[in-house]
Amino acid sequence: MRFQLKTLLIFLSPLVLAVLAAYFQWAVFGLPAIPPGAQPPPFGTPQGFPGWLRLAHYVNFLFLTLLIRSGLQVLMDHPRLYWNVHCTPTTEWLRLTPVKAPPGPMWTAKDDARYLSPWIGLPGRRHTVGMARHWHFLSALCWVVNGVVFVVLLLSSDQWKRLVPTSWRIVPDAWAIFVHYATFHMPQEPNGFYRYNALQQLTYFSTVFVLAPLAILTGPSMSPALTNRFEAYPKLPGNRQIGRSLHFLTMCAFVIFIILHVSLVAITGFARNMNHIVLGTDDTRRIGLYLGLLAMGVVFGINALAYWAAWKRPRAVQHAAKAVVTPAMNLLLNRASPRAEYRPQDISPYFWANGKLPTCQEWKNLAAHGFKDYRLKVHGLVENPMELSLDGLRARGKKTQTTLHHCIQGWSGIAEWGGMALAELIQLVRPKPEARAVVFYSFGDGAEGGRFYDSLSIENAAHPLTLLAYEMNFKPLTELHGAPLRLRVENQLGFKMVKWIQAIEFVESMSRIQKGEGGYNEDHEYFGELANI
Repeated sequence: MRFQLKTLLIFLSPLVLAVLAAYFQWAVFGLPAIPPGAQPPPFGTPQGFPGWLRLAHYVNFLFLTLLIRSGLQVLMDHPRLYWNVHCTPTTEWLRLTPVKAPPGPMWTAKDDARYLSPWIGLPGRRHTVGMARHWHFLSALCWVVNGVVFVVLLLSSDQWKRLVPTSWRIVPDAWAIFVHYATFHMPQEPNGFYRYNALQQLTYFSTVFVLAPLAILTGPSMSPALTNRFEAYPKLPGNRQIGRSLHFLTMCAFVIFIILHVSLVAITGFARNMNHIVLGTDDTRRIGLYLGLLAMGVVFGINALAYWAAWKRPRAVQHAAKAVVTPAMNLLLNRASPRAEYRPQDISPYFWANGKLPTCQEWKNLAAHGFKDYRLKVHGLVENPMELSLDGLRARGKKTQTTLHHCIQGWSGIAEWGGMALAELIQLVRPKPEARAVVFYSFGDGAEGGRFYDSLSIENAAHPLTLLAYEMNFKPLTELHGAPLRLRVENQLGFKMVKWIQAIEFVESMSRIQKGEGGYNEDHEYFGELANI
């Protein structure tokens, strides 16, 4: 692990200064007075925890564990975090790999992925980002629904009075309690069944109304569909990588909160506190403790079941995500036609490579002669099948665009692309009415062998920024980045953008193409067919 020193100092300085100030106050003025916890709660303050709140609390914990574990697994597919959108090696503020920089030009982003123990990540191991994303998005949707229900019920009942500060007096009171904790002096705790202490209330309020919304809002900043349509959205945090970093830091904040929260629950009266949140009673019987520990065991069991399903029934998990997540993402994101473009001076100094160079003799022969004899075959459910050379593609007119590339692994980069708009090719070949998808076949093989391919819906293929690119950064496309021809589709993640294109086929359904999931990665690594986030 490697932290950028400047970033580490920025993160730690506020906490260190606060602790030093607490010790200074204790040493010079003594411990500050805090409001006595034995006072009766103000009139109208809610007492106890209703059933809906206790259930939402438990459901929140369950889905947070799944979100955190799957999120860590996604992170380890590109174990670097940046403040810049270009993701140039050695500019990261956090590196979770011993590889400082790619050791050679053939080192790909996939080579950079790291192993993560299944005890930590979901599903664990290496190159499991597809399955990790399914669990992450399934959990995220359930977590958001649970959170919305919680907030609606909170604000429509008197329980909000327990959580929402109504006076600035809470700030000095919270500081006084922090001084006690920081100097290892336990303050007199109020009975949490009736009221929280000031620091506790401020922390819970921030977790619900600051931390959770931040997690929800930073997620879409990594969506190519959203950010390439609404250019201002990724600029809210600064850029895509700042959004990704903030998403990670939000996760870290949740982890710290859970550790501190559970620790203080145990220290300040474990049995009584568990009765509060499990049974909704204020007594010291151990039944709430036992039931709470049993419920935590169920959470661990569900996590174990998720691991089992990921490795033993991966196709079922993929199809469950397709049934639940894909319609939601299609509704929220897929209708946004990409339009964001960048300036030439924004082009990234480094652009990560991915994929295996083709090894077939046909591609090697074409490459040896500068692809002069290359012919793109367009066939399938079209009225006018054709073959086009690179010169033939160029003769149709060149469209250029400078756009932000979003990789499923997490890295990004800006590049200029030149080529033929796929919408123009669609007009030339005239798809038949029954054609619903476009399949792009590569000269290259996938990671597990067999011909690489992927697909787009007709609607995504017709977007103005969907391009058959033969140029990158004002030069002919290099072999490493997909020569002679690669796909650009700016509302999707990078794995959909097939390199080394050999042929294009218009089809009615993807169900009969190889394993029927919509692409090579979808077939073999269980990626989602719709890749707009």
